[in-house]
Formats: sequence, C-alpha cells, structure tokens
Amino acid sequence: MHIALRPKRVPQGRAVFALGVLLLAAGSCRSPAEQRAAADREVYALIERRRAELGNREKSFTIEPNPESLRRRLERGEVAELAPLSLVQCLDIAAENSRDFQTQRESLYLSALDLTLERYRFRVQETGSLGALLTGDGEGATDASFDGGLGFSKLLGTGMAIVGNIGLSMARDLTRADAFDLVSNASLGITQPLLAGANPRIVREPLTQAERNVVYAARSYERFRRTYAVDVASRVYRILQQADTVVNEENNYNNLQVLRQRNEALAESGRLSAIEVDQARQDELRSRNRLVQERQRYESLIDDFKTFLGLPVPIPLSVDPEELARLSAEEPESFDLEALRLDELALGLRLDHQTVLDRADDSARAVEVAADALRSRLTVSADASMVSQEGKPLEFRNKDVDWQLGLDLDLALDRFPERNRYREALIRQESSRREVEESGDTIRVAVRDDLRDTAATLEGYRIQRLAVELAERRIEGANLNLEAGRATTRDLLEAQEALLEARNAATAALINYQLARLALFRDLELLRVDERGIAFERELLTSAASGGGAPPGALPAEPSAGQDRGGGDGLPGASTELSEQRP
Repeated sequence: MHIALRPKRVPQGRAVFALGVLLLAAGSCRSPAEQRAAADREVYALIERRRAELGNREKSFTIEPNPESLRRRLERGEVAELAPLSLVQCLDIAAENSRDFQTQRESLYLSALDLTLERYRFRVQETGSLGALLTGDGEGATDASFDGGLGFSKLLGTGMAIVGNIGLSMARDLTRADAFDLVSNASLGITQPLLAGANPRIVREPLTQAERNVVYAARSYERFRRTYAVDVASRVYRILQQADTVVNEENNYNNLQVLRQRNEALAESGRLSAIEVDQARQDELRSRNRLVQERQRYESLIDDFKTFLGLPVPIPLSVDPEELARLSAEEPESFDLEALRLDELALGLRLDHQTVLDRADDSARAVEVAADALRSRLTVSADASMVSQEGKPLEFRNKDVDWQLGLDLDLALDRFPERNRYREALIRQESSRREVEESGDTIRVAVRDDLRDTAATLEGYRIQRLAVELAERRIEGANLNLEAGRATTRDLLEAQEALLEARNAATAALINYQLARLALFRDLELLRVDERGIAFERELLTSAASGGGAPPGALPAEPSAGQDRGGGDGLPGASTELSEQRP
C-alpha cells in the first residue's frame, strides 16, 4: 500500500528533533572493520562448537595468516638457516605455512559463514532509510522535504512472514515563511502459507542443510588434519630413507676407494694381477655414479618437501637423522586382527563415511521438499496501516487506519519445473544410496589392504634385518679370507655389494612398515595428532580385536588431550594446530 503524505505546519523544534532521531539511527552503521570482526566472532563460535562436538577442545582455529610464520621470517631475513628438522618441527611448519592447510581452514570458515546467513533469515531483520529532496524552478528552490523510516521483518518456522514499518516525513514550502510540516505513518503485514510451504520441516530445510554442512566441513577438516599429518610423516620418512641410502652409498664408495688403492699397491709389488685392480676400479666407478644419482634424488625430495610445507625453495633444509635412528630402535609389532571386526570399527568411526550416510538423509529430505513444491499454494495475508493527523505525528484516529485480509490460491495446474526437480531429487536419492554402498566397500577394501600391507612389510623388515646381519658377517669373512689369500677381490666386491643392498633394503622395509601402520590406523580413524605426536588409539582397537566392536553412533567418546590412551604410541609431537583432537 502506498501512502501519500501531505505536509502541514509543525513547530521548527519538533521537526529538528525528529530529524535528529533519524540521523542518530543512521549513524549507528558499522565500519567494514567492525563488520569483519562481528562475522569472525559469530563464525569462530560456530566452528568451535561444531569441533567440540567432534571431541576437539582446542580454541586456536583461525584463518588469519600468521605474520610471524617461518616463511615470512625467512623472507624478511630474520632466520638465516634451519637446523635439521625433527618430525615435530615439520608438523609445526606444515600447519603454519601449508597452502593446502590454509585452504581447508577457509573452506570450514565459509561453510560456517553460509550458516550465519541462513540463521539471519529467521532473525528479526531491521532496515532504515533517510532521504532528502529539494525542488525548484527557474526562480530558485521552491520546496524542501526530508523523510526517513525504520522497518523490520521476521520469518517464522511455520513460514509466516511479518513485515512492519514506521516512517516520518517533513516538508516545507520555501516560497513562504512556513515551518516544516511533519507526518508519520506505520504499517504491519503478515502472510502465512497454508498448503505448500507450510510444513516447518520444509520452511527450515535451508537452515537444516546449512547446519549439517558445517558439521560435514568440520569432519572434513578433522579428517584432513590426520591424513595431512600422515602425508607429512610419509615425506619425512622417505627423505630419511633417501638420506640413509646416500650415506650407505658414500660408505660403499669410500670402501671401494680403499680397496682399489690396496689392489693398486699390491699390483705394483707384483702380488696381485691387473684384472683384480680393474675389477675394484670398475666397481668404484659404478658406486660413484650411483652416489651422484642418489644425491640428486635426495635434493629433489627436499625441494618438493619445501614446496609442500610452503617454504621458500632456495633455503637449505634437512631432516634430523635421529628420527630414523629412533624408528630403528623400536621393536616392531604385529597386528593379529580380524578383518570383519575392523570393518565394523572403521565404518563406525570414519568421519568421511559418516558424512556419506548423512548426505543420504539429506537427499531424502530433498525429495520431501521437492514433493511439497508440487502442491497447490494457499496463502492468507493480513495488512494494516495508518497515517497520523496532519501536523500531529503522534495522533491517530480510527479513520486513519486501513486494513485488509485476503487469500491467494495458486492451483497446481502447471508444475512442470517442479516436476523435473522432484524427479531429479528422486534420482539423487538413489545415487546417494549407491554412494553409501561404495563408501562402505571402499573402506572395507582399504582396511584389508592396510592389514595385509602391515603384515607383509613387517615380515619383510624382519627378513631384511637378518639379511643385513648375514651380509655383515660375509664382509668380515671375505676380508679375513682376502688377507689370508683364500679369497679374490671379486669375493669382497660381491660381499660389499650385498651389504649395500641389504642395508638399503632394510631401511626401505622399515619405512614401508611404518607407513603401512600409519595407513592402517588412519583408515580405521584411530589416528590421533596431539602435542605428543601422531599417536594410535588402542582402546577401541583392542575392543574390536576382542569382539567388542565399535561403539554405537558416529562419535564415540574418548579421552581428552593429555590423558593416557591405553598404550597409545607412535610418532613425535605436532603443533598446536595439528594437535587438535577428536574422540
């Protein structure tokens, strides 16, 4: 309804006061910095709550890049060089500098930001406006007017929409010595759907989906943190393996140099043939060629790791070899587990599988929403408005009030677009059912592969350790026999080659076993990353092995950070960001 306002005279002071109230309302607008801070407060609170539901009590989540990050300090020249990095430090650097990690944080933030918009739709929404108009002709200005208004709207869960407005208008004829004329108005409108769009589940579906999307994003972020930590560990271990290979090649090359020099001295004295000198020289050259290639592979791994961590490529970087020594000192463990019980455990705990299950529920609700849109639409509406007495903005008479009550019926005679959307929703529902099956089968296959890989790599590691012991005894015997003249140079060269291969194979087997074990616990959702490092949740695994199975529900309760985890062990610690937990 449009209401024309006709100006009358009012005292100048009253007009100025009314205008001041409107200007005060306009002055309450927030600055961009204040709006950003308000968005962050609301979004971070949502994220903290959702992550707490996943068992994470950390409050360190932020999408703001750290201006004091290692990359920034390196670029500013504040850090000259890096000492050899432990796995703990690599996890710290990855959480702080990784581009992928930042992308995951921002994705979670944006999903929560979308939720705030859906919640806003159900809050009281306030509006305000101010306007001024000056008109005239060739003789000059003739009229001046000011108007302002405040309004609100509210959407209820039943689909009812309430809209209200109040306004003030002031006008003055500049050709006469009149004061400003002030008129006020107010209106209220209500609409309520009775058929399509009246079910609260339908009305609140966008909000429901937005709430669930934040849960999905939080799960995805937690899952990413764990898989990312495994990726960091995998790269660190491969670098350690390659570094060990380089050391083995250097030792082998040095030994071959000594052997070649010895043979040359013996040949000069006539005690050794030239053939054996050439054999030693040839193996020395082959060893040097391998050494050059292995060093090149090591440098390539280091450069790739710098990019992965988000660090400047030109900086020197190395990994602490004590990490490999610690792994070698540990006694490997075997996992005598039944695949069926591990399936039950994994399907009950895997965050990504829980999301697939929940998305199947989403598709069922989407079918319900699409079916509702096929119905006829019947809407009841009520409107009331009033205009004040001319020159008396606070006085209203009964005859100044207008109202109307109406019904609007839209028969479902043509629902072609809605029909297509309904059919599409049915197809997506069936597709989501297949995705649930595929997700379950994929997890079962992954767990079985991990179990087989862990057993195979463990056996391979034990075999290679025996092979190293045998190769060392063979070297010792070959040296003694060579000194006694009961062996040839070729015997010693073959023994050294066997020792080199055995040591490299043993290190590779150790790394493969560690990565297979990490993959098993990762795919069982039993990997935990906290301040102590990448640890394994053994209580649930022990329960599954004994037939207890996974606890009911998608989110089992587990110990909080810093508590004993029933024999949890594993890898060294992580950063604050990576050390967030979920039961």
